Amino acid sequence: MSATRPVDAASLILIDDRERVPKILMGKRHHELKFMPSKFVFPGGRLDLSDRRASAFGALDHQVEAKLCMRVARASPARARALALAALRETYEETGILIGEPELGDYSAPKNSGWMKFESEKIWPSLDGLEFVARAITPPRYPRRYDTRFFLCLAEKIIKQIEGHAGPDKELTALEWVTFEEAKTLDIPTITALILDALSEQWKAGLPRFRPIPFFYSKNGQHLCDML
Repeated sequence: MSATRPVDAASLILIDDRERVPKILMGKRHHELKFMPSKFVFPGGRLDLSDRRASAFGALDHQVEAKLCMRVARASPARARALALAALRETYEETGILIGEPELGDYSAPKNSGWMKFESEKIWPSLDGLEFVARAITPPRYPRRYDTRFFLCLAEKIIKQIEGHAGPDKELTALEWVTFEEAKTLDIPTITALILDALSEQWKAGLPRFRPIPFFYSKNGQHLCDML
């Protein structure tokens, strides 16, 4: 039986560095979900067609864009941009957190999409300041596979949080701001632990612009990590 082909996805790691010890936002997945039930993860999900059509404020850093285009079939700046926007949209849908720029005038969202709240709140999703910190492809043995790009955003970019997006009957049942060390004590997937370790090192180094980005994947039954 051939492995399921992974679909494009994006995830956002929000980090609050306004206190001495930085904290990151993690959510607990509902126990009835088929993919990673009850695990603590970063907000995220699959790329949507609307992410390619959504307007945004600013642009990705050229180095971020270049890294997102590496080791990708049919890579393009438009695809890189859409992935970054997917991370922002999914974060809103799962946590109620709106990240962007207010007071720029009316925002026009793709109709019947997850971007409609940005329109009603007149918030432009912002690509400025988004960092690309990791990429991971779900191993072939899983029935659902994702080629996920992990982005980093400072909590100071949060404009508003709408209540009711996380709770007992939602995809994420709870949200917690935790330190890197506290995150490692939660019930997290193996890949999340690897990304936390990689991000911790990048953060301690000050997120140098030309740093290598870890790319986790599996081949011939082996778990591998290349650098982009």
